[in-house]
Amino acid sequence: MQTATDIKTINIGTRGSKLALWQANAVADKLQGAGFATEIVIISTKGDQVLDRSLDKIGSKGVFTEELEDQLRDGSIDIAVHSAKDVQSTIPADLELIAFMEREVVNDVILSFNPDFKLERDSKVMIGTSSTRRKALLKKYYPNVTTAESRGNLQTRLKKLEDGQFDALMLAYAGVYRMGYDNLIVHTFPADEFIPAAGQGSVAVECARNMDADLKEGIRAALDHEQTHHCLLAERAFLRTMEGGCSIPSFALATLKNENILQIQGGLVSLDGQKHLVETFEAPISEAETIGVKLAETILGQGGIEILKEIRAERGE
Repeated sequence: MQTATDIKTINIGTRGSKLALWQANAVADKLQGAGFATEIVIISTKGDQVLDRSLDKIGSKGVFTEELEDQLRDGSIDIAVHSAKDVQSTIPADLELIAFMEREVVNDVILSFNPDFKLERDSKVMIGTSSTRRKALLKKYYPNVTTAESRGNLQTRLKKLEDGQFDALMLAYAGVYRMGYDNLIVHTFPADEFIPAAGQGSVAVECARNMDADLKEGIRAALDHEQTHHCLLAERAFLRTMEGGCSIPSFALATLKNENILQIQGGLVSLDGQKHLVETFEAPISEAETIGVKLAETILGQGGIEILKEIRAERGE
């Protein structure tokens, strides 16, 4: 097998936000620990460039990944590093996901500069979020809350919060913690109610399918977290079967009950929060993708198809 010292420097493609660079550096550290030389290459994506529209208005497929994938194809980079929840449900045939790094805490959280901020069932506050899923779940559980579009990196969003554009921010714990802002967390949503987006909390690593097999295996061995990988296979199979992207308010969370059994809970919520479909299944980890497909097919059969039609009709798709 080719060893780390036999190969050229691994060029790591990433978006340029502080959080994306944190992820890329985490990958670089792991690769360097395995003996690889690394270089980080910053690439701007459509999702970074277009900040005046919500994600569902600029298209949900590849918003944060397309430009990185183009550079995988032309060899400018060897691997691309993504937030796993940003990766489109179907990967192009000439590319593949080879690693999912160990997952952080998956919960959604509320940030506020007011330490006395309380989110209660009858709260009448404005919360900044760019997530269709979070907006819909807030409407279900906190019907008096209003939401405001909050695009941009974490620091940009916090500046908007500081300027009073909204009362609080709703974000994933993982990014908040990794950026050192967990002191601003005033509320943590239970993961069995606010079930996260597929992949939330994990970092995905993508490469060209025709990468040298020994090199690919060396990178995978350095970066992949086996338990997280099983869970993400199930969640992404769910997402793929739902034909959902980040503009669809679907959600899925797989966990290992023990070393052999995987559980997945997930579903779909209508944009107004009135229709909420959730199911849970268990299976051996060897059937991770099968159970993800089963969950999606069950949700679609229970009314999910109608919810998706309503969403697409509302958006004029």
